[in-house]
Amino acid sequence: MLRKIIVFGAGGHAKAVIDVIEKAGLYEIIGILDSYKSPGSMIYGYEILGDEQVVSNMGSQIYGGIIAIGDNWRRSQLVDQLISLHPDFTFISAVHPSATLAKGTVIGQGSVVMAGAVIGSDTIIGNHCILYSQASVDHDSTLGNFVTLAPNTATGGNVHIGDCSVISIGANIIHSTVIGEHTVIGAGSTVLSDISEYSVAYGTPARVVRTRQLGERYL
Repeated sequence: MLRKIIVFGAGGHAKAVIDVIEKAGLYEIIGILDSYKSPGSMIYGYEILGDEQVVSNMGSQIYGGIIAIGDNWRRSQLVDQLISLHPDFTFISAVHPSATLAKGTVIGQGSVVMAGAVIGSDTIIGNHCILYSQASVDHDSTLGNFVTLAPNTATGGNVHIGDCSVISIGANIIHSTVIGEHTVIGAGSTVLSDISEYSVAYGTPARVVRTRQLGERYL
């Protein structure tokens, strides 16, 4: 019998996460929680049950759930809110069957690895990260918590990406590079040297063009 879970979020990213969960076949989704959708409405064949407060009434009905919100900061806020309400809540991870995980890969709780993503040997993916389709992280790299790698991004080996940072579509990061926390690397960029925290950087080679504020949206 599959363990029953709930999905938090009902937007476009949630659809992608639902697809990964269904393809992996490890859990049964019993409903969606979203504070911006009307209870009783449907998404991908699953009912909107209400907002995160509903968890309190579910008790042993569910094993856990996953936060399917694309924005890193919003995702982190909801995780903090849930933990404050339910310290023992279980966050599941979801890995698409077509993803490639080399020996020694570690996937943190709440993280999603989508179709065609490749993770090299002894690489650590933190909690509540998103690796979109065809993203590639090479050997001995480390992603902090709440990191997003957009489609067709690639890193060399021994790369470190700090918490809540985003590597946008098609960007490449050379080996042994450090990306600071809460930083955004622009689409199609090539990162050849370290990029500081709370920065927006883009170009080839990527250069910092401005600083970011904590919680600033990027989507």
